[in-house]
Amino acid sequence: MVRNVHERRVAAPPEALAPLLDRLGGPRDALWPSPRWVPMVLDGPVAVGAAGGHGSIHYRVTAYEPGRRIGFAFEPDLGIHGTHEFLVEPDGESASVVRHVADARFGWPMVLLWPLVVRWLHDALLEDLLDRAERAVGREPERPARHSPWVRLLRAVAGEERPRAVPVPSGGLLDGALPRVDFADAHAVATRPSLPRDPQTWADAVFRDPPAWVVALMGVRQALVGLVGIERGDRSAFDSLARTDDEVLLGTDAGHLDFRASVRREADRVVVSTVVLLRNRRGRGYFAIVRPIHPIVVRGMLARAARRLSRSSNTPRLVPTTIGA
Repeated sequence: MVRNVHERRVAAPPEALAPLLDRLGGPRDALWPSPRWVPMVLDGPVAVGAAGGHGSIHYRVTAYEPGRRIGFAFEPDLGIHGTHEFLVEPDGESASVVRHVADARFGWPMVLLWPLVVRWLHDALLEDLLDRAERAVGREPERPARHSPWVRLLRAVAGEERPRAVPVPSGGLLDGALPRVDFADAHAVATRPSLPRDPQTWADAVFRDPPAWVVALMGVRQALVGLVGIERGDRSAFDSLARTDDEVLLGTDAGHLDFRASVRREADRVVVSTVVLLRNRRGRGYFAIVRPIHPIVVRGMLARAARRLSRSSNTPRLVPTTIGA
């Protein structure tokens, strides 16, 4: 048997934290750390017999004390046999302990997956959940959880927040944005419903806050292009030119090439598309150098935007910040 415990003292009384348990797995869930993690979904309100899970891990409610305890039994489809539960317990007059306890034994394939993969992801998810419990009652964690390099690698291998090349969507603002298209590509990242819907929020996250290594590349670009008679760009190159409810068009015209970029929010993904018109020999020479790097840069910026928006998505607050003060 494996017993895994995570707990956190929260400066709020149990009655302030009670809605966290009572809404777990539902549309107003303020405890589960989604969208950073695959959401927990139950097939109805929390009650004995409700079934659900997160990702490929499935379970059903076997015990429920409103505002105090929810117990689950794992479905054995992945070789997990046992239980897990969430508890809120008083700790003095104005504080509580939020605790998660899992007791399980493993069959195939979990007997291999648990020590190598699942335990690490489970621990990271639970620490993010406890951070969320504190923030839900208006308390910033003293030491917010940080993912280890191994957890980040596992999430990257699993494809979370990893952009992929896709066909350029049609029927949007890019159609006819340039009189001729000499190059076009698109990259998409999967999203979850709780991430921002506003395409301008995504456009700003992608183009106004790039990774440090992209900033360094742009610095090298700015230093070199003037030597060959190409204009140095500025931040206005990523100003919005047009927008709809689900798409933003950015871009600029220059002496060597024109480009347009679209940031499009679809039901379950965000797509960044680029089209380029090459004006002359300098443009063709410049783009021959840039073209192999371009998809790496776009995917890096889109992945960073997805991670940052996942981390910064607002956690609903259940009580005023004065509770427990």
